[in-house]
Amino acid sequence: MFSKTCEYAIRSALYIAIRSADGTKLNIQEIAREIDSPQPFTAKILQILVREGIISSVKGPNGGFFLKPKSKPILLNSIVRAIDKVDILQTCVLGLKECSDKFPCPVHHEIKPSKYKLRDILRGKSIQELAEEYAKGKTYLKNFKS
Repeated sequence: MFSKTCEYAIRSALYIAIRSADGTKLNIQEIAREIDSPQPFTAKILQILVREGIISSVKGPNGGFFLKPKSKPILLNSIVRAIDKVDILQTCVLGLKECSDKFPCPVHHEIKPSKYKLRDILRGKSIQELAEEYAKGKTYLKNFKS
């Protein structure tokens, strides 16, 4: 559903939210290792997230990536839009340039309700909420340590 870049961006932001809650700044090597992503690829993703104001970073020996403690909720939709530059709910799942109720692709009417549900989730869930759920043991992510 999401591009691989978007998946890594969400996982990166979530890992940073989990680990930086106590003020820790994370280096690129740790983030890449913990989300199972190539380091150069992760670096490019993090640059985008910093440029878009989704995460913060500080350079230098005590630097790294982090979320500001009092930052506003980071909605999943903001990450998807920052990375993929489109609203996936406005694109055809089969990749057709024109797909609408008037000119539907073969799966348009079956997929449409699911797309609305996904839109609501992306607009309503924040990285911070997901980090809290993880901290309470309600969710699991490979290699994530609290």
